[in-house]
Amino acid sequence: MKKVLIALDYNPTAQKVAEAGYSLAKSIGAEVTLIHVLVDPMYYTSATYSSIMGFDGYIDAGFIQPDVMVELKKSTQEFLDKSKQHLGDETIQTLIIEGDVADSILEAAKDSKVDVIVLGSHSQKWLESIVMGSVTEQVLHQTLIPLYVIPTKNQ
Repeated sequence: MKKVLIALDYNPTAQKVAEAGYSLAKSIGAEVTLIHVLVDPMYYTSATYSSIMGFDGYIDAGFIQPDVMVELKKSTQEFLDKSKQHLGDETIQTLIIEGDVADSILEAAKDSKVDVIVLGSHSQKWLESIVMGSVTEQVLHQTLIPLYVIPTKNQ
């Protein structure tokens, strides 16, 4: 195993996922790539967004303009750079992709030929999980790449 892909979102549990995934990668001598998938710009302006690992660069709701994706990419790169800094390893690579979260993670894993995908599993309401499915469940059902799932319920 030579490559580990760690998927991070803006959930406060991202620090736990990053730390656990990084620990796994270092224990097997693997390279690390942190990935964040950009989704609907309105998510980043919501009250549910909270700072993570010292990163608080969310976008002000009054800012939503045509250039929002450029600003989101810049802000997301800052988030991933803060995550690298938190983990203390400048060799960590970062990747930002736009699109469906599960599909984008799977595409990045395939393109990068990763050996393990690290994901957090957030606690969701049972009805939402049945109707929509979680990103972790979607990735699990669509890949043959091993997953390292970090439970983050009640964090």
